[in-house]
Amino acid sequence: MSGTVNKVMLIGHLGDEVKMHYFEGGGCIGRFPIATNETYTNKQTGEKVTNTDWHNVIVRNKAAEICEKYLNKGDKVYVEGRLKNRQWQGEDGNTRYSTEVHVQDFTFLTNKNEAGTNVSTGQSSQQAVQKPSVPPQDTTPVANTEQDDDLPF
Repeated sequence: MSGTVNKVMLIGHLGDEVKMHYFEGGGCIGRFPIATNETYTNKQTGEKVTNTDWHNVIVRNKAAEICEKYLNKGDKVYVEGRLKNRQWQGEDGNTRYSTEVHVQDFTFLTNKNEAGTNVSTGQSSQQAVQKPSVPPQDTTPVANTEQDDDLPF
């Protein structure tokens, strides 16, 4: 296979409020941590064990502003994006490393006013779409009377 894939999908809870950083050109980024849990039963002791992993999440521009407005600490969210590694010099002179999830799509999973929000952060479409919690199901067939006469059966 000649192509490569860098994609991550997470469902977790926000560990803190969205921290915004604004730039002179008008752009902005939002940063927040997401906690994901793995739960299993220890076969030797029979007790439930929960391991928590923390992920650094980065959202840009309009999507960051939407996250800041609607997400709070503890909210459940689905994020999809790419992993990026960063390194920098800390104040103590040591080299620091960080792995971040740069978000491309996300969905709010915590119900607020009976609706969720799904957002795609692609460069061509940065819009929020409200989804009802229960999709409408219309099972009534729609008949077009003009075309009924032309049908061969």
